[in-house]
Amino acid sequence: MAADSATPAAVMSHPLQSRRILSRQTGPHDDLSRRVQRALDHPWRKPIAEHTRIAFEAAKAWLDDQGRPLVLDAGCGVGLSTRHLAVQHPGHAVLGIDRSADRLSRDHGPLPENAYLVRADLVDFWRLALAAGWQPAYHYLLYPNPYPKSVHLKLRWQGHPVLPHLLALGGQLELRSNWAIYVEEFGLALRQVTGVAASIEAFDPGHAYLTPFERKYHASGQTLWRLQASLAWRPDLVPRDTPGVER
Repeated sequence: MAADSATPAAVMSHPLQSRRILSRQTGPHDDLSRRVQRALDHPWRKPIAEHTRIAFEAAKAWLDDQGRPLVLDAGCGVGLSTRHLAVQHPGHAVLGIDRSADRLSRDHGPLPENAYLVRADLVDFWRLALAAGWQPAYHYLLYPNPYPKSVHLKLRWQGHPVLPHLLALGGQLELRSNWAIYVEEFGLALRQVTGVAASIEAFDPGHAYLTPFERKYHASGQTLWRLQASLAWRPDLVPRDTPGVER
């Protein structure tokens, strides 16, 4: 993806369609490798937000009570994906995390007994989870904000300083997006950090939609992309002298 500014309207839509992502980038961002290496070389010392620390302790108490392997639904939105994943993984504890109180407060019926929703900042939550030694069995990143303007690479997970923490948690990682370039970039960053080559494919969810976005994108004929990788728990991926993480 060439480093270039996005079109003035980076995301376009039609009243009868879901949004289609438009960007002047045509392949992986020219600055991706440098940003990933920076995240590997320099400890990230951003203070943990107190509200996320409190939310993490509540989630930890719930998980301890569950006594089951963990599934992380990172950026769960309104929590429908968390509900679906709890049904798909009945022997696991499924934790949905989102920063929006409004999204999490929407009524979609009771949660399954093996599901829990928490409002928290993901970048802080991931760091706390790694410091606490969490090792999720499955880790889902479902339709993250694509930030299609090339100047916003640092806001995509693959260009963000938190990437080593995210990947160090390990587990069966699955990323879904309707922007092929986002998935391709994430795969390149994942390999640079871990040495693991992820599988990337176009897929058809049928009618087993995990999120409302997935339903809309599929209904409007957009191609959906899925990245999958099996990762080991690797706290050593995080730069030395990173606060709270033992290597």
